[in-house]
Amino acid sequence: MDYERAKSLLRQAGQSHLLDYYGELDEKQRNILLKDIEKTDFTVLENIGLKRATSVGKLSPVQAETSENISANREKYEKAGLEVLKAGKVGAVLLAGGQGTRLGFDKPKGMYDIGVTRHLYIFQLLMESVKNAACLSGVNFPLFIMTGEKNDAQTRAFFKENGFFGYPEDRVYFFVQDTEPACSYDGKIFLDEKYRLSLSPNGNGGWYESLVGSGASAVLEREGIEWLNVFGVDNVLQRICDPVFIGATCLSGCESGAKVVKKTCAEEKVGVLCKVDGKPSIIEYYDMPHKDAALCGADGGLVYRYGVILNYLFKVEKLNGTLGKKLPYHLAEKAIPHIENGVRVLPTQPNGYKFEKLVVDMISLTGDCLAFEIERNREFAPVKNKTGVDSVETARALLNENGVQL
Repeated sequence: MDYERAKSLLRQAGQSHLLDYYGELDEKQRNILLKDIEKTDFTVLENIGLKRATSVGKLSPVQAETSENISANREKYEKAGLEVLKAGKVGAVLLAGGQGTRLGFDKPKGMYDIGVTRHLYIFQLLMESVKNAACLSGVNFPLFIMTGEKNDAQTRAFFKENGFFGYPEDRVYFFVQDTEPACSYDGKIFLDEKYRLSLSPNGNGGWYESLVGSGASAVLEREGIEWLNVFGVDNVLQRICDPVFIGATCLSGCESGAKVVKKTCAEEKVGVLCKVDGKPSIIEYYDMPHKDAALCGADGGLVYRYGVILNYLFKVEKLNGTLGKKLPYHLAEKAIPHIENGVRVLPTQPNGYKFEKLVVDMISLTGDCLAFEIERNREFAPVKNKTGVDSVETARALLNENGVQL
């Protein structure tokens, strides 16, 4: 894209201010700015004026595959899951675009060393789980790793330096998460630098579109992958491509599955898997009305008791169908650094929007979803904070409880 074309495009989009400093830039910076403008979808700004539903709809609880029932049927489920894995029908997707900022760590979160007496990286723990599933099935399934623009190079280099933690390098595929522009409340896109638009990752729900856009989906087609196990980087105890989970989901006839834990209390900050107007859905903790979150049943437990842990199983055929429907954007109010009067400012209060798609919305498009209850102390050790709840220290305690040498 050249300057004149960019100028015309921005005039039509009402974003001409993005070229305010063009005359001050060198040739390299101008090319970066023009490239940012060319790849930006300005129609995303139309979401600012959209009215959101004021209620979540008619709620009802889901019937989960309880941990007790899973224990009773473990052999059957595991056998079915291993058959699917051995047939080469399963792939895994690690969502690793985030930084370790909340841990006081300025690198990709997966590079954080959670060890005490030895080096033990978050990526290392996740790869041990991947290798365990590969060993059980005898198949090195493809692992897709979604990075962000800011941490892609570091993540790739880290895996390379560590020999891909013993997993075959040719079975690991990196792809970069798509971005969307960040803007002021009145819809004006910010400049992060005089030569760069303010672009941010488009949320964890954008993973499949990003995977397809990168060309990595050719692997799915070539190998006949039918299921994708999608998981986040936070949980250092999770089981990846767990044959019991895969088998239970396949035998249930559902088109997706979600690992869930019983909430510790109504206020726990996890999304809840339930039904909305009869369809499976995940309601984020901040959207769940308190009266519903606190509602108890005849057994004394929470009615809406199953919290998701960002470990899902999706049918690829169904994912291809959801692409045509496009996931909705959510507006996240953030304090967004930007150029103002030629100077970069760092606001301390929200000053605009970032546009995000959420993986939880994919559940409502799949038609049905198996809630698969796991034992919290065996599979759920999120590392979100440096101290306190869901922190490095609580994760270390759980790892130690599960016999992991720290």
